[in-house]
Amino acid sequence: MLSEDRRPPTSFWTETLVSSRLLEYEIWARLHAREAATPQLEAAHELIARISLLELAPPVLARAVEKFPVPIRTLDALHLAALEFLRGRGHPVRLASYDVRMLRAAEAMDVSLVHLD
Repeated sequence: MLSEDRRPPTSFWTETLVSSRLLEYEIWARLHAREAATPQLEAAHELIARISLLELAPPVLARAVEKFPVPIRTLDALHLAALEFLRGRGHPVRLASYDVRMLRAAEAMDVSLVHLD
């Protein structure tokens, strides 16, 4: 949607994609901040429709305020708490991110990673 140098491989988009609902807010905030054009906004709607969004329910929020194995930012804590919520219910999860801090935290939590590069 935005002119980024990095993109996941095409095969990434054939997988089941799940994120916390926070992703939706992050996408719209970035697009509005960059004053995205209509085609980008339409692409965002299509992208979000392809992702199952997990609500930030009380168990997820409760985990987000607990300590993580490495220092992380607030929004990363919410995403990782959602990941742990799913994993705790027996769902196999892998994290896809370009954020080095998020990847370090996931590795410290013994979370499998999707290698995007």
